[in-house]
Amino acid sequence: MLRVGSIVLRVDDVQRQAEFWQAALDYVRRPGGDADFVLLRPKDGVGPNISLDQAHSKLNIPPRIHLDLYTEDQGGEVARLLALGATEVHWAKRPPDADYVILADPEGNRFCVIDITG
Repeated sequence: MLRVGSIVLRVDDVQRQAEFWQAALDYVRRPGGDADFVLLRPKDGVGPNISLDQAHSKLNIPPRIHLDLYTEDQGGEVARLLALGATEVHWAKRPPDADYVILADPEGNRFCVIDITG
């Protein structure tokens, strides 16, 4: 049986991206690591890790894969993530009643904040 252990994001600035994703997800760094690879894990140990691997790569739009982050406070979480350095991505095909908001991290990696109350 398999399970998702870690989602790996290729990044240019490991330190900046680690700071963003730690604050965004309330994750902690695994001890060790080096300047070009950081593993972040949930504080409570529940859920997949996020690994940041320094490797320059071309940003694909639309991305081939993205994170969906679930919340009961979409407005509050979107505001918090924007304050941390995320940017909102406007997509012409997004329906007016969509339960998601598209954001991008400081390097442009897209993710969605999903309202799970609806």
